[in-house]
Amino acid sequence: MCRLLGVVTRTPQPLAAGLGELTAAFTELGREHRDGWGIAAWSGQEAGPRIVKDTEPAAASPLWNEALTGTRSDAALLHLRLAGPGLPVVPGNTHPFTAGALAFAHNGYFSPYDALDDLIDADLLAGAGGGTDSERYFLRVLTLLRDEDPVDALAHAAADVRARASFASLNCLLLTEQALYAYADEDPGSEVSRRRGPDFFRLRYRTERDRVVVASSGVPQPEGEWSVLPYRRVLEIRRSSLRVSVHQVAHAGVGAAGCPR
Repeated sequence: MCRLLGVVTRTPQPLAAGLGELTAAFTELGREHRDGWGIAAWSGQEAGPRIVKDTEPAAASPLWNEALTGTRSDAALLHLRLAGPGLPVVPGNTHPFTAGALAFAHNGYFSPYDALDDLIDADLLAGAGGGTDSERYFLRVLTLLRDEDPVDALAHAAADVRARASFASLNCLLLTEQALYAYADEDPGSEVSRRRGPDFFRLRYRTERDRVVVASSGVPQPEGEWSVLPYRRVLEIRRSSLRVSVHQVAHAGVGAAGCPR
């Protein structure tokens, strides 16, 4: 399974500085989650986020270190990949998946990988760059974003997966020009959850004066300093203000109620 890390800072700065103490710990996770990595980062000037990806392990990749130190950003998502059985380690399967100003990364799996295909707009499905369930998840989110806001689209897409497929986790990050979003969902009865333990798929977030971070387990998350993102909730971190909201969506595709913190 993969690992996720997202950060939004008050002002643009080198990504390694924005991640601070999380940088080394997340990089170390790349020794297990070694099937490629990817970073999407906004600097505020481009038409879209800067995307850097590699199929080499992050812990052994000079490009990884160059991206962390050489990318100035105020909002970014990072992904370490541990490929599912039978899925090739190729650029088209490497997260984040992107479309214009959007970037998406997933931690988990669902089966069959094409369970959502008839719910994805034909033009988006035709443009798929790889063969993973994770990319199909993103393409379903993109389809829904044509009529829904990001909070509803993430919750709606996850509900579609639950209705059509078996899954381990639907945890994901979505980066837009306005905000970083995180969604948490897990099947505690899946083989991975039973084998790795009840904390493995937990997403947690930390709110500071000049930074908000959200992360998978595996990096330091001292009790009392980090909050658990409840399952089937959407975390929203606004770039303009660092305002943090946790949204509960009663029904996929219907309005979300925000709970500002």
